[in-house]
Amino acid sequence: MADFGPLIPGDPEQMGGLELLGRLGHGGQGVVYLARTPMDVRVAVKWLNPPDDEESVERFVREAEVARRVAPFCTAAVLSTGVEQGRPYIVSEYVEGRSLDRVVGEDGPLTGGDLERLAIGTATALAAIHEAGVVHRDFKPGNVIMGVGGPRVIDFGIARTLGPATMTSSTQIGTPAYMAPEQIMGHGLSPAADMFSWAGTMIFASCGRAPFGADWTPAVLHRVLNDRPDLGLLDERLADLVRQCLDKEPKNRPVAMEAIARLVRNPEPGTKQGTDPGTEQGTGALAEGAGQATPGSVARTGRARPSRTSLLVLAGAVITVAAVAAATVVPGWLRSPTPTGVSPATVPARQATARATPVEVPLPGGAITLYESPSDPITLTAYEVHDDKLDEDVDYARQSLRGAFDVYPDNVDSLVSPDGRYLAGRPEDYTSDGYDSILITDRQKGASFRVRTVREPQDASIRAWSKDSSKILLNVNRKIENEQGKDVWTTLGFAVLDVAGGRVRVTEVADDSIRNGDFGWDGDERGVIAVSGKDEALRFFDISGNRTRDLPGVGPPASGTVDLFSPSGRMFSTDCPGGDDGDHCVWDTATGKRSHTFSSDCDKVLGWYDESHLYCWEYDNGANDEVRVVAFDGKLVRRLLEADDKLEVAPYFTINPDRS
Repeated sequence: MADFGPLIPGDPEQMGGLELLGRLGHGGQGVVYLARTPMDVRVAVKWLNPPDDEESVERFVREAEVARRVAPFCTAAVLSTGVEQGRPYIVSEYVEGRSLDRVVGEDGPLTGGDLERLAIGTATALAAIHEAGVVHRDFKPGNVIMGVGGPRVIDFGIARTLGPATMTSSTQIGTPAYMAPEQIMGHGLSPAADMFSWAGTMIFASCGRAPFGADWTPAVLHRVLNDRPDLGLLDERLADLVRQCLDKEPKNRPVAMEAIARLVRNPEPGTKQGTDPGTEQGTGALAEGAGQATPGSVARTGRARPSRTSLLVLAGAVITVAAVAAATVVPGWLRSPTPTGVSPATVPARQATARATPVEVPLPGGAITLYESPSDPITLTAYEVHDDKLDEDVDYARQSLRGAFDVYPDNVDSLVSPDGRYLAGRPEDYTSDGYDSILITDRQKGASFRVRTVREPQDASIRAWSKDSSKILLNVNRKIENEQGKDVWTTLGFAVLDVAGGRVRVTEVADDSIRNGDFGWDGDERGVIAVSGKDEALRFFDISGNRTRDLPGVGPPASGTVDLFSPSGRMFSTDCPGGDDGDHCVWDTATGKRSHTFSSDCDKVLGWYDESHLYCWEYDNGANDEVRVVAFDGKLVRRLLEADDKLEVAPYFTINPDRS
């Protein structure tokens, strides 16, 4: 189904004999409509805004001229042009799909084969664009449409044909976060400028961030000219290609055909990534019809020259090339061979703790740095920072599993679902009819809905998502006056919110031993557990609130009841009963027997990293506090997060659904 909005007052109902069905978008250049031809074919109509000067009209008309020169497989083919109310319009093929920036913002960054297909498809599109003698000049996530048949590159409004005017142009135009240095400086442009933008777009696709940031424009431009890029979460081999495309010198960047050859190449074991035996600098050309790299077809500069023959092959079968690359060519950087004698289930943990190279991600809200890698089995999806000036906690939640973080100052709780699709937020205020509520935002559909939970003065705090992102566990509380006359919160029971149905089931628990505790999912998420403060027991309840069994004397869980159980649910961890700080016990969930006891420098265990590692806060580590991964031998093997010790930070990590 097409994703479009209604026409608004002032919009025509027809244009050039076409029925306008609604608006697809509106930008600085004009509005784009979805239209229907008399033969019931859907097309896109781009209508120029009332022009301020002749240059804007010239640029708009040139878009149609340039787009017609480009092979139609890589863009939206121009069908016709015309003038309506003195303003030109362009009728083009309608490519159903969302832009790359929307896909990443709503569904999260691309990984694995999805990212590889994007890289190959867009590099092929640029190869065809450059073969047509065109420099796009504004290649960015918003100008890549993720169509059913593969990515398409749109918006040639500021494109230029290659020639003397292009090579000497002093016009600085484009999108700052993806502009090449020579574009910023107003120097002559070549296809190398598009390759710089392509590299930045691949980084955005991998992590939701531009390589030089996207904040204050002068600061972004300064970083483009002077700083090294943030390579996001790219795998090693793709990162190597992208790094070369982001070279400050245009002559050092690979051309599009060379990028394609390197993307589809499957290096032999023992061959250094990015090199190819028989070539001077590890470059090759695409073998005609085979999709493989062949040596000897590259100039000594290490940059491939576009071949019309090979581009004709691509123009006729670009989808086939991309499909073959995705289906039969498995690049080395995506391979994870299982070591001899190690079960596949243990490989992710070893990769994450021993071989991954974390990327530093500065976080908003203070001096906080996240260290993450694509191979991590958990992902930071939300956190709270205590604001001393306001004397309250401020929530931050991620746009997706690998996206940027947004601030939610009006939320009491904010948690992202394990699949990254939903954000659950609990507003600070009750509804107008006196209910606490949860606001669910479906990033995939771009819609939100509110579910009322319990009536004031009770509240229902968000405890945890289920692993399949279908349910949310809430803790039902009420403020009461204790024996000293002070107001304190007491736990009354729990609630389970069904996301698909938008319904909540509230269960009161008649067990005074859990009044000072919190509820959490049990190991298989068929019921819940709570901590009894009197005898340091775990108490298990079914979904109706009936007590099913106890595990007495296991000691208090340092993390409360969140992330108490291992990803498989077979184990849980506590602070050892009667032990000192830093003494940890691991227990078998089924039998309640202790399986591991160890000591570490951890000050507070937060949860499970994988089946054989926990993660914890380590305080008093110089000037900063750190969240570290700890093994069952007590060794701290991996840093996940670092924060200034003056900050109070509460992080929320989510088990990646494909690694649970």
